[in-house]
Amino acid sequence: MRRVTEQLAQDKVPQPSDRAVRRRLTVEIWIVLGLSLGRSAVYAVVNIVDRLTAGPPLADQSTTLNPTLSPRPWLDLTYQVLSIAFALVPVALALYLLSANGRSAVRRIGLDLSRPLRDLGIGVGLAALIGLPGLGLYAAARAMGFAVQVQASALDAYWWTVPMLILLALKNALLEEVIVVGYLMERLRDLRWRPAMIVAASALLRGAYHLYQGWGALVGNAVMGLVFAEYYRRRRRVMPLVIAHTVMDTTVFVGYSLLPAHIRDSLHLS
Repeated sequence: MRRVTEQLAQDKVPQPSDRAVRRRLTVEIWIVLGLSLGRSAVYAVVNIVDRLTAGPPLADQSTTLNPTLSPRPWLDLTYQVLSIAFALVPVALALYLLSANGRSAVRRIGLDLSRPLRDLGIGVGLAALIGLPGLGLYAAARAMGFAVQVQASALDAYWWTVPMLILLALKNALLEEVIVVGYLMERLRDLRWRPAMIVAASALLRGAYHLYQGWGALVGNAVMGLVFAEYYRRRRRVMPLVIAHTVMDTTVFVGYSLLPAHIRDSLHLS
C-alpha cells in the first residue's frame, strides 16, 4: 500500500515542459562553454583585435603554446601538472552532465576502450589527413602574413619535459574533443538542431578559440572541426578524435622541442 501511495505521489509531480527542458539545456551549454573553450574563444577574439591594432603586422608577432611557468624546475613541474588537472575539470563536468538519467556518458560519446585497435588506426589516419596539410597551411599563412609566429614549446630541457609535452597534448585532445565534439554535439542534438548546423557550430567554435594565432589558424582549425564533427556525427565515437589530436599535438610539441634552432627558423616556426 505504501508503494502504491508513493507511486501516486510521484505521478502527480508535474513534468517539465519541452520548452523548459530546452531552456535548461541551453543555459547548461553556455555554462559549460563559459568555463572552458567558449571563454577561450572570447579571449581569442579580443586577442586578435589587440594584435591587429597593436601596430606590427601579424607576421612579426608571436605566441607561445607551452610556456615555462617557473624558473625553478620543481615548481615548473608542479604548475604544469596543476594546470593540466584543473583544465580537465570542465571535461569531468561535461561527462557528468551527459550521464544524467543513469546513462554512461563515456559510452554515449564513444570515449571507451571497446575498439582499441580500430580507434588507434582511425586516429592515426585522421592525424595524417589533417596534420600534414595543416602544417602546409600554416607555412602558407605565415608567408602571406596571415598568421603569427607560433612557438610550440618554451619548456626548458628537464627529464620530465617530453612526458609533460605528451600530457599537455593529451589534455588538449580531451578538452577539445570531449567538449567541442562529444558534449556540444550531443546537447545540440538534444535541442533538435539540424545535423548541418550542429557540425558547423562545432567547427566554428574550434576555429574561434584558435583565432589568437591568426587567420590561418581560424581557417585551418575550422576545416579540422568540420572533418572531426562529421566523423562523430556518423560514428558517434570521440576516442579516435582524441587519439588523432594527441598524435598531432605530440608531434608538434615534442618535434618542435627537438628541432635545432636553424631548422625551426627555415620552417618559419621560430
